[in-house]
Amino acid sequence: MSSITVERRDSYLIIRLNRPDQFNTLSLEMILALSDIFKSLDSEPTLRTVILTGTEDQAFCAGLDTTELAGPNRSELSERSQDIFSQIENCHVPVIAAINGIAADDGCRLALACHLRIASANAQFSLPEARSGIVSGDEGALEMLSGKVVSAEEALRLGLITRIVPADELLSRAEDLAREIAQLAPLAIRACLEAVTRGNQLPLAEGLALETKLFASLFDTDDVREGTSAFLEKRTPVFKGT
Repeated sequence: MSSITVERRDSYLIIRLNRPDQFNTLSLEMILALSDIFKSLDSEPTLRTVILTGTEDQAFCAGLDTTELAGPNRSELSERSQDIFSQIENCHVPVIAAINGIAADDGCRLALACHLRIASANAQFSLPEARSGIVSGDEGALEMLSGKVVSAEEALRLGLITRIVPADELLSRAEDLAREIAQLAPLAIRACLEAVTRGNQLPLAEGLALETKLFASLFDTDDVREGTSAFLEKRTPVFKGT
């Protein structure tokens, strides 16, 4: 049985961590497979969103495989885990984390690397204080979680997740969000992601300049013309990403 399953549905992809007996902990093999999957997304022009979730109701991902952390591949496992977080953060389509249960240590970082996060009511988030500063991303979120176990309700209050849903509705709600995003202009979505992810790493003036450049680049596209025509004709636009 594969430790990662991939399912394409219409305009979105569902990626499931599938080690239920190990609380979906990440092995090196799984991380390399995830990396290959995200690399392949560039060849999917009709893809609009990705949903990342786990198959175990008790755990989204409980971190890295502790057996492998004690073995000879420890350094590579740690290094590759940082790479996959960066790949997800810089993905050109929105990645939705559907967090079912525990998201601990690098499993929590995996969730935080996603652009949008929906959690079941039993979700819990935690980062050991000693390792809280070794990954790029939302530094404020990492600081809030350092050395703590945070419930779904507290995570919502802190802005770490966007909503809480019943466990049996988690995937369907994530799919609803994926379909909602799919109706929007994909080039504009991609520009928004780039403005946020790249702009967050730049000085303020350079970040604002990047935003202006990306905004201007959208005007000479078919999608802008389609959006304008649809507005004037009072109909739903059909965006093609061109």
